Amino acid sequence: MTDILIIEDNPELGILVRDHLRKNGYTAELCHDAESGLELLEREEFRLILLDVMLPNMNGFETCTAVREKREIPILMMSAQTDEQSKLMGYETGADDYIDKPFSISILLAKIKALIRRSSLPQKSSDVISEYGVTVDRDARKVTLNDREIQMSAKEFDLLYYLMENSGRAVSKDTLFNEVWGTDCFSEPSTVSVHIRWLREKLEADPKAPELIQTVWKVGYRFGGGK
Repeated sequence: MTDILIIEDNPELGILVRDHLRKNGYTAELCHDAESGLELLEREEFRLILLDVMLPNMNGFETCTAVREKREIPILMMSAQTDEQSKLMGYETGADDYIDKPFSISILLAKIKALIRRSSLPQKSSDVISEYGVTVDRDARKVTLNDREIQMSAKEFDLLYYLMENSGRAVSKDTLFNEVWGTDCFSEPSTVSVHIRWLREKLEADPKAPELIQTVWKVGYRFGGGK
């Protein structure tokens, strides 16, 4: 298994990042376009993908979606597009974290270390939770609403599962962020609110008047009833 697959169309930057990763003990392969990266991913196993957004032909968002259709491998997106919408698009297509260009190698290494460490943590025993017509199967990574399967990103699934595990309890945004993204994650805690909105759009009859995932004023969120 190779540690990191780098998909970066800038040869100088790609080689620089690859060489720094190797100097820090990682094995790494470099591809300059999405197509060759996806092809390599079919042949080899990797622990993490470092994915540029602005790629020729197939862009990073499209590539992220393609990877997520087959793999749960951590994806760290990197881009000079630092606006909020671009970052949200990255998370929506399945990225685990996002780093702005230009970046320092030390920050990049810290993000990579955090993502690989978190993905290597032992998983809890398989389980199925079903309430209010929503069923989550952690082993199959499957969500159904009234027996209809609902497609979700990895983080949407993890967030929903944690809320349902604590059904009826108010859970703070900080707790959700730490439990789902990790205390050593470099994402922004505001991403919790964004993912809650996406969950409501997929699960609620009226996302603007949610009944399943309720907002608890000055605290956070709660799945179902309770106090």
